[in-house]
Amino acid sequence: MPANDGTSTKDRHRGGVVEQKAEADPQVQRLRSHPGIGLLTGLCLVATLESIERFANPRKVTAYVGFDPVEDSSGERKRMGSISKQGSRLLRLLLVEAGQVAARRDQELGQVYRRVTLRRGHATAKVAVGRRLLVRAFIMLRDEIDYAEFGRRGVAARSSRGSA
Repeated sequence: MPANDGTSTKDRHRGGVVEQKAEADPQVQRLRSHPGIGLLTGLCLVATLESIERFANPRKVTAYVGFDPVEDSSGERKRMGSISKQGSRLLRLLLVEAGQVAARRDQELGQVYRRVTLRRGHATAKVAVGRRLLVRAFIMLRDEIDYAEFGRRGVAARSSRGSA
């Protein structure tokens, strides 16, 4: 007799299908190597962004997902406001949730979270980390690298900037 854990056989079967799709997709596997990005976030990123080559730079990706700031300008006054919220609401939700996990496990994202929290509060810091996570995912997909290689490239870039 199956264990009664609150899920139906149909739900368990659907979960298995989703896991199989994720296991079969190398892009999802690459993304899942990053702390915080799990099964649903990886699948949603790959499905929402589709062909990654259509984005010229990370700024275009953040605008597509709705993480770009809205500008409110008048005369010489320039103010960057809240995010535009254009794009996938589900993907933004998953990235903000994944960003909270990533901020605990990734030192650099944790520093971003703490720095923004001091200036703007927790809610804005969560969104900022989610945006950073989106940019990292874009770079990983574009360059076809995993999290370990992403970290090595980041260290190399930071050390070359310091010596220049």
